Amino acid sequence: MILTKAQYDEIAQCLVSVPPTRQSLRKLKQRFPSQSQATLLSIFSQEYQKHIKRTHAKHHTSEAIESYYQRYLNGVGKNGAAPVLLELANEVDYAPSLMARIILERFLQEHEEAPPSKSVINSMLRDPSQIPDGVLANQVYQCIVNDCCYGPLVDCIKHAIGHEHEVLLRDLLLEKNLSFLDEDQLRAKGYDKTPDFILQVPVVMLCPLAVEGHIIHWIESKASFGDECSHHAYLHDQFWSYWNRFGPGLVIYWYGFIQELDCNRERGILLQACFPTNIVTLCHSIA
Repeated sequence: MILTKAQYDEIAQCLVSVPPTRQSLRKLKQRFPSQSQATLLSIFSQEYQKHIKRTHAKHHTSEAIESYYQRYLNGVGKNGAAPVLLELANEVDYAPSLMARIILERFLQEHEEAPPSKSVINSMLRDPSQIPDGVLANQVYQCIVNDCCYGPLVDCIKHAIGHEHEVLLRDLLLEKNLSFLDEDQLRAKGYDKTPDFILQVPVVMLCPLAVEGHIIHWIESKASFGDECSHHAYLHDQFWSYWNRFGPGLVIYWYGFIQELDCNRERGILLQACFPTNIVTLCHSIA
């Protein structure tokens, strides 16, 4: 799904005042029925992550942490089964999984002799049954399963979706009888920063407005929506490096992108929202 900047801004504006809940996502789908659920979820998640980055610091002052911890203790003291942490996170407009991390770290600092390591914290968030306090374990679990943008469960889902689309792209390349090297094969050859696939025989993506078409040496799969923030970061951290080393290539944003971002075609980076059907191998096109 390719959106104009104006269409994207309209969706993003609707997310300014809504909490990051599944109910909000359903309302967003009702508001924009022509957009796919996957596209809206990706935009929803990206916009919320931008908000969290902007407000992250204020939730990590010593005063804020102590205030949250005391409110947690008071809440579970009254009713340990109530979703105290989840409600606190929603009240202060912070991601439930990140709130759970704050309280877990503060709890362990109070009850353990040594400060908890990051690996210990991450392990407990992935498996709350490791938390030595049953009430806190349940509170953390509630935050993890009800957070649709952050946390180990979301990370696992994102990883699985990303892998699924890489497998899909691999199958499409094989279906087209295109010879390629994947990321693992490239790293085995000593490359440290690589796209998902290098085409051993480049292809030309034909374009109705360009007789000569566009040569493609590599393809990168992104199981997300390409907004300005993420795309510019990818250009800086990945795409221009690929272009510099391997030549022009193609980025597939499976959940769509902002149309105006597809502005580097002549420089050698093309954007698509699906696998292109209008391609021919370079040797065939020349013949």
